[in-house]
Amino acid sequence: MLKYLYLLMAVLLCSCNSNTSSPEAASLIIKNGSIYTANDSQPNAKIIAVKDDIIIYVGDDESQIPKNDNTQVIDLNGKTLTPGFIEGHGHILGIGYNELNIDLLNVKNYDELLELVEDAVSKAEPGQWIVGRGWHQSKWTPQPEILVKGFQTHNNLSAISPDNPILLRHASGHASFANAKAMEIAGVTASTERELSETLKEGEGGEIIIDTDGNPTGIFTERATGLVAKFIPKNDRDQDKKALKMAQEACLKLGITGFHDAGQNRQVIDLLQELKAEDELPVRMYIMLTGFDESLLNEWYQKGPMVDSAKHTLDIRSIKLNCDGALGSRGAWLLEPYSDREGHYGHETLPMSFVESTSKKALQNGFQVCAHAIGDRANREILDRYEIAFNSYPEKVNNHRFRIEHAQHLNLDDIGRFAELGVIPAMQAIHMASDRPWAIDRLGEQRIIEGAYVWQKLLQTGVKIVNGTDAPVEPLDPLPSFYASVSRRTLAGTPEGGYEPDQKMTRDQALKSYTIWPAYGAFMENEKGTIEVGKLADFTVFDKDIMTISEDDILKTKVSMTIIGGKIKYQAN
Repeated sequence: MLKYLYLLMAVLLCSCNSNTSSPEAASLIIKNGSIYTANDSQPNAKIIAVKDDIIIYVGDDESQIPKNDNTQVIDLNGKTLTPGFIEGHGHILGIGYNELNIDLLNVKNYDELLELVEDAVSKAEPGQWIVGRGWHQSKWTPQPEILVKGFQTHNNLSAISPDNPILLRHASGHASFANAKAMEIAGVTASTERELSETLKEGEGGEIIIDTDGNPTGIFTERATGLVAKFIPKNDRDQDKKALKMAQEACLKLGITGFHDAGQNRQVIDLLQELKAEDELPVRMYIMLTGFDESLLNEWYQKGPMVDSAKHTLDIRSIKLNCDGALGSRGAWLLEPYSDREGHYGHETLPMSFVESTSKKALQNGFQVCAHAIGDRANREILDRYEIAFNSYPEKVNNHRFRIEHAQHLNLDDIGRFAELGVIPAMQAIHMASDRPWAIDRLGEQRIIEGAYVWQKLLQTGVKIVNGTDAPVEPLDPLPSFYASVSRRTLAGTPEGGYEPDQKMTRDQALKSYTIWPAYGAFMENEKGTIEVGKLADFTVFDKDIMTISEDDILKTKVSMTIIGGKIKYQAN
């Protein structure tokens, strides 16, 4: 309804002559650049006009726009403007804490990891926990001399920190690396792996990697990480608030105007609501409730979704379920064994019975379900449970917009089921660029070609793909993910023609995957995602034309300006 009121206002505005005293004059005019709207009925424009936070004109004739002495004019000077980019799957708190803790995303090998940790230990208090995130052993060159089941061992890490406990999370978040002191505090011994396998319940996959003598190597996958992590002092509210603000600032600098937060707990949800009340949430937030807290879900079933239908500053109407692990840690749940670990299928990390019951309750109470699935078996199992829920409540499925987060590795038989069931694949293209060089060792050539990162196969069935970065699993910057979408190359530019090039997105598809499709994936397509009259005035301005420049130049592009609600929230020097 709000959009149509503004459409009427826009018609009235354009029927008026320019008037310096007109109270209905545009508050902002943007012109003189390449404007891509992501709107098929009007793909390009020369001029945009905004009144307060709503677009009132999109076209080519500035004389049609009422203005007054207070109208601000932005001259793009040839730069490129698109709808505001939306991060379709990330972890907002993790982005902030990556800046506060040890950031290991860029370490090239085990020695570099040790250097960063040793520096942190030198600055720490005696006995203080050292935490960080971002290492990925499959990307290291050279590989460590000693590997157990594809992972490094703790000996060198323990040597540089005999007194400070250390826990370093894998880039994926699905494995952790602990030193001897941390394992001592947690009571992890040679017998713990056997005890763990006996106590884990259905859907609680996890493993303590042990060497040939039965001793723990320091690597913990999936739910096993909790054996050590529970001893780390919890972050307090002030730390969380600082991390959230740092993450929001990072989003603005990278042109991100909206953010889908993939799983949040009670404490952070309360803090987000506080920041909204204080007008300190510049980036529009779409929050998924963590499925690990069933009491939290039950509370929200009673309250119902929280939707800010006018501004979408903070919407809470979705549930995140973590259903398998990651490929890098060999935790992704597969139909056939890993090619590089005989007899190993990965892990189910949440009971499928819980996925089914949660899907049914979500449908009944107006919530969307977003289930993490990387392996082909996890994707099939979740599609099966969604289908059971849809068949149980057919009257509720008209606009459910259930999603599968990642959908990285699919069996051929399941690709068409997304469109058939109306399920949205939320796929982070940057994972293809980062993972594809070593993923073939995990899955083998046939599985890679048939069902890995198959964007065009999915798009051709009619689905909309929600793009993103999964930050801090990958860096937050959307441009490398945009580049990977259209090139299917690594960030080093290899291979020249791209991996499985028939699965590349077009530039138009890649733009939509970062704008209107994530808006649709969060029920916001009527308010944002394209540059149209009546929609929120959220824009990203780039210093190069990402729709026409060479693929290599995409990675050289910078964000010049981020505009949210008609206000400049970031401007490059």
